Amino acid sequence: MNAPDPSIGILIVEDSPLVRRGIRSAIETDSPGSNLRVLGEAESAASALREAERLRPEVVLLDLRLPDDNGINVCRQLREKLAQVCVIILTSASDDRSIYDSVVVGAQGYLYKDIEPSVLIRAIRDGHAGRPVFPSAVTSRLLGVMRSGPSTVAAPVGIAALTSQERRVLEAMATGRTNKDIASVLGVGENTVKYYVARIFEKLGVTRRAQAVAFFFRNRST
Repeated sequence: MNAPDPSIGILIVEDSPLVRRGIRSAIETDSPGSNLRVLGEAESAASALREAERLRPEVVLLDLRLPDDNGINVCRQLREKLAQVCVIILTSASDDRSIYDSVVVGAQGYLYKDIEPSVLIRAIRDGHAGRPVFPSAVTSRLLGVMRSGPSTVAAPVGIAALTSQERRVLEAMATGRTNKDIASVLGVGENTVKYYVARIFEKLGVTRRAQAVAFFFRNRST
């Protein structure tokens, strides 16, 4: 008799309770005797990192849009803390920047939320087995970015190109706050602030904090 397949523990990271319930249902109704196990759920970046360390899942299904941080940063931290974990992005974000950044920080796959349950199940098994999980549409866009260089996915230069969180970070920088201070005010980790600062530098086309602050004062009405 063949030995049963080893269990694949899964952590669902999604801020919508309804979506979490749907993902869990798709996994738990996979098939009789399935080796897929939902170990837990998380609704935020902070709870995702906490639950991942506690549960030690093999696979994390991760949304990019979380209330307290972005999924790219969460993916990076998960890969640093749990080197063997398979992170599969499950999101509605379809921009080139999100796709490219997900690959850079070590995501094993990138899926859209409107996929069929059977596709999700197959993706979990493939990702756990070490196979990349990228639909053809995502792969073609990623290859296009790689051929032309990552700079092609950068947002237009200007204050208006910043996300609301990046703008808050820049405004705090302009008041002289350190990364540690900003992290405390925003309720995020200092590494998260460093990530935002790097994105701000890239979008504004600067390399130093003073340049970013000067840019802010010159262009804050945009």
